[in-house]
Amino acid sequence: MTVADSRPLLAITLGDPAGIGPEVILKALQHEEVFAKCRPLVIGDQGVLSRAAGWLGIRPKYDLVVDVGSGRFESGTVPLLDLANVELASAPVGQVSASAGRAAVEYVTRACDLALARRVEAVVTAPLNKEAMRQAGFLYPGHTELLAERTAAERISMLLVGPNLRVVHVSAHVSLEEAIRRVTPARVLEVIELAHLSCQTLGIQTPRIAVAGLNPHASENGLFGAQEENQIQPAIEQARSRGWTVSDPQPPDTVFLRTTRGEFDIVVAMYHDQGHIPMKLLAFDSGVNVSIGLPIIRTSVDHGTAFDIAGTGIAREESMLAAIDVAVQMAATQRGNVSQRAL
Repeated sequence: MTVADSRPLLAITLGDPAGIGPEVILKALQHEEVFAKCRPLVIGDQGVLSRAAGWLGIRPKYDLVVDVGSGRFESGTVPLLDLANVELASAPVGQVSASAGRAAVEYVTRACDLALARRVEAVVTAPLNKEAMRQAGFLYPGHTELLAERTAAERISMLLVGPNLRVVHVSAHVSLEEAIRRVTPARVLEVIELAHLSCQTLGIQTPRIAVAGLNPHASENGLFGAQEENQIQPAIEQARSRGWTVSDPQPPDTVFLRTTRGEFDIVVAMYHDQGHIPMKLLAFDSGVNVSIGLPIIRTSVDHGTAFDIAGTGIAREESMLAAIDVAVQMAATQRGNVSQRAL
């Protein structure tokens, strides 16, 4: 009798074939501990991986998977669902191309569909290139929006996870003018809810949630703006009525430092750069991007396609390893929740 493999099965998407995604995936799969904690299945193209292996100076042993879950998933191999969807000449390394953009989206949609069908437990993504996607006819700002449409998710946000900082955003890929408009009581409450859910998904059952202000010094009692009083505080009061531990609007210039020192478990940031700047500063190579609010688990490296260094072999795999770790952790929490519901 065959003993069932208890390691979670993760779909790892290749990202833009012209970027550093293929390199960081190959480097990550050189680590034996990855296979000890999960079954990593790359959704990609063998030709692209072999091209990347050439400049890394390695010769991968591919485990070509036809039926998801049937691979050996052994250290020293690259388990691969080969979509064979890239002509290398049409996706030159380090350059934007419609061919690469189209292939990258195909990897994500295949992985998403496998997760929706519960054939994989989580999706881990390498970076996309927005311009390449646009040239291919896909007008998504990024993974989160693509996956939200694919899964019909209505309440989503971007969660950043670092070694000692977690940040979730009220808005992400929009102009600053639009970001200010999106600071409404309903949206702020929604993101506080997602922050609470994020922490529970990561194993923190009673999180301490910090809410950053929008204005300098969180407006300093109305001196620098009214959003804190009119848009943010009402959402905080509603969240507190549920018994949650949520701060008043905090000065953005200190709240992230206080969180890294253990005062809070997560920060609700009002816009993209407010949350990304401290995270990039503290965890540029080890940060993880998580799409919260989807019906599937999705984690990602917290860096871009880095066309300027693609093909050089110097891209670092720490963020990919961290994204795998967070996906494994979230999958374990999800398994535990399913078990509890079954009791």
